[in-house]
Amino acid sequence: MGERTKYTPGTFSWTDLATTDQDAAKEFYGQLFGWTAVDYPVGEGVVYSMMQIDGKDVAAISLQPQQQADAGVPPLWNSYVTVESADATADRAQKLGATVHAPPFDVMDAGRMAVIQDPQGAFFMPWEPKDHNGASLVNASGALSWNELASVDPEASAQFYRELFGWKVEQFQGMEMTYLGIQNAAGHSNGGIREAMENEPSYWLVYFGTADADADTARATELGANTLAPPMDISVGRIAVLQDPQGAVFALYAGTFDE
Repeated sequence: MGERTKYTPGTFSWTDLATTDQDAAKEFYGQLFGWTAVDYPVGEGVVYSMMQIDGKDVAAISLQPQQQADAGVPPLWNSYVTVESADATADRAQKLGATVHAPPFDVMDAGRMAVIQDPQGAFFMPWEPKDHNGASLVNASGALSWNELASVDPEASAQFYRELFGWKVEQFQGMEMTYLGIQNAAGHSNGGIREAMENEPSYWLVYFGTADADADTARATELGANTLAPPMDISVGRIAVLQDPQGAVFALYAGTFDE
């Protein structure tokens, strides 16, 4: 079980869900992972639901911004990367060919962030922490355990993120397919990059830990989810890819967790 009070810059540290039905999503994930919600007002009639396990923040669920809804963007899980400066990261990313969709802005006293689309099309958020450092629990059942980029050009994506975050990216040992493992500046595992399948866009997929991928897949199905990739063995564990009842895609990982 990995408890965290801070993150090395360049490390995935947080995830939140932008969905079309906040209450239904809270109910689904609460039943699936045992999450409890603590609602924080962020505007008139709007709350940001911090999802917790034993009082530790693991993720958040919020109502999809109207701009995304109007554009037809489906519900999705967002991936946040801790940085020293959101402004410097956004500027650097743009120079490397990314698109800055939302320039750096303050999130009250929690931190500062931006919304960036990498050159291959995947979205991510640099997070400059203030009062909120990120997830206080990771690499455990029901907690963020992995971030995986499906890319239309894995090598180009690897080079972009190497230059942006200083990641070490190289072929993951034991994988027959092209799968690039990511290490942060501290040398810790920090996700992976694979080639997108036919007609699959570039995007960051969020994995949550589980003690039993098969049981949680069956439970998710009972709760209204769709199974996009049934439980399968990989070299380091067992995974599945699901779509929640509102349409957001996420994955399960059962195996050995890093501390």
